[in-house]
Amino acid sequence: MLKICVFCGSSMGYGNEYRDAARKVGEFFAANNIELVYGGADVGLMKVMADTMLEKGSHVIGVMPGHLVDRGVVHHNLSQLITVETMAERKQKMVELSDGFIALPGGFGTLDELSEILTFNQLRISDKPLGILNIKHYFDHLLQFIDHAADVGFVRKEHRDNIIVSDDIAELITKMNDYNPLEIGKWIADIKVESNHK
Repeated sequence: MLKICVFCGSSMGYGNEYRDAARKVGEFFAANNIELVYGGADVGLMKVMADTMLEKGSHVIGVMPGHLVDRGVVHHNLSQLITVETMAERKQKMVELSDGFIALPGGFGTLDELSEILTFNQLRISDKPLGILNIKHYFDHLLQFIDHAADVGFVRKEHRDNIIVSDDIAELITKMNDYNPLEIGKWIADIKVESNHK
């Protein structure tokens, strides 16, 4: 993976662990010649990660809708800034540019981006790996919800089992490199059988 898109908060969160994790991601990317694709902001964990890489001379690409640029949250020192019209176009551009995706702690935007890539992988719209960096157990409740959704039949167990999770960036990248997309035909056939069973 030469370019990885990171989804993370425009806030810092409470506790230095989140800031430290964003810095470690930036340091790991820089040390391993991985380019960063991210939301282009100069605030929150996004800023920490981008600044860490830029200080080390690494390549950082930001993608941001014009209306957010106008609100003054854009990072002005990026290697490359791509301005788009909408949030949907932002996500699509990040998908096009990246070889994989990592979710760090964040809010609604991060959850939206994470959910979209999980859906893209489920439907084989994208076969690029997505990793969840579970700092300070941040994503535990989300993962428990997905477990529950699998237990009651709304998420396929194989899709739940294929979610990549770690609290260590090096381990997460190793797991992402081993990612194998799931065959779509089998689970589509299964849900057709379930839907016609009376």
